[in-house]
Amino acid sequence: MVRSLWTAATGMIAQQNNVDTIANNLANVNTIGYKTEVAEFKSLLYQDIQAKTTSGNGATKPVGAQVGLGVRNSSVTSRFSQGSFYESTNELSFAVSGDGFFSVKGQDGGTYYTRNGDFHLATYANNRLALTNSDGDMVLDSSGKEIILDSNIISSNIIVTADGELCYPDENNNPKSLGYTIGLWQFNNPSGLEKVGGTSFAATGASGPAMNEATTNGLVKSKMRQGYLEGSNVQVADEMVNLIVAQRAYELNSKAIQATDEMMGQANSLRR
Repeated sequence: MVRSLWTAATGMIAQQNNVDTIANNLANVNTIGYKTEVAEFKSLLYQDIQAKTTSGNGATKPVGAQVGLGVRNSSVTSRFSQGSFYESTNELSFAVSGDGFFSVKGQDGGTYYTRNGDFHLATYANNRLALTNSDGDMVLDSSGKEIILDSNIISSNIIVTADGELCYPDENNNPKSLGYTIGLWQFNNPSGLEKVGGTSFAATGASGPAMNEATTNGLVKSKMRQGYLEGSNVQVADEMVNLIVAQRAYELNSKAIQATDEMMGQANSLRR
């Protein structure tokens, strides 16, 4: 019976982590580029009560007896389904339709990937302008270089093609390439990306290396929409149902602890 106490306790801990994950999803329902997370579980080791053996008369017992010792969280996995597009008043807002990720250079010099396309122009050396995200991280182009524009550029006049090429009107008001294409990258296993804060991810061995859409053959290229942002893919109704299920599972495990406590109390009172 003591084993049942610890088994039910592992279930309560696992469901608490599940509720924490659901609460984080609901808290980020309006976060641009956020991807919903799902808590996954696995059973703990099993204890053998009876091995597969033979009976006293030699008959085979093909099925043994094992008792599970509980559950634990195996992973919290991000789901990279497409979020809804929202119109933005920022001329440098971009939404990606497809599997591509934007690439940014972090403050520590590392390269990170995100679906949050809320970009801005920031002052750079010699009064030039650099394309950054809201955290000040430099946005990278399709060759992995920082996007730095001349100081006389007006952000509202910048035109971005569906392939991410930056254009600017010339003296005849005809779009002319600025020599930069916003980079888009894909991964063989996006669920293997490491969350590094905000809506940014880092490549890992599980995700595989980043594949440049501009240079990697065989990829279905993503499309970019200027003036739009991709909202989170959190489905509030689904999360509320998951929250109810997690709460009920938590209650059931607490009831198992209560039942075990009552059984132990009855066993202790038998000598009276």
